[in-house]
Amino acid sequence: MVFNTGAALLDAIVLAVVAKEEEGTYGYKITQDVRVVLEISESTLYPVLRRLMKDECLSVYDMEFGGRNRRYYKITEKGYAQLQLYRIEWKNYSQKISGLFEGGR
Repeated sequence: MVFNTGAALLDAIVLAVVAKEEEGTYGYKITQDVRVVLEISESTLYPVLRRLMKDECLSVYDMEFGGRNRRYYKITEKGYAQLQLYRIEWKNYSQKISGLFEGGR
């Protein structure tokens, strides 16, 4: 992708991915789901997850899987509220940019 991806857009994408899983999801799966729309490395993803946890948009819990602990991330009520704001902002932003690209103002 030729466009830079800012922190807010990464936060929004990660929240949208995590929100799809009612019981939460783990880091590798989040990375794979995000990669469907945006190339991202795990080294880029984990700081985003930490920031969203610090901002209380995600909670975390560990669960045993295959003899090892796996860390799961789950969206919080605050995270749902933030995601809704991101959705509104994205709709407005993308409509303006699309209008400009399509010859409008």
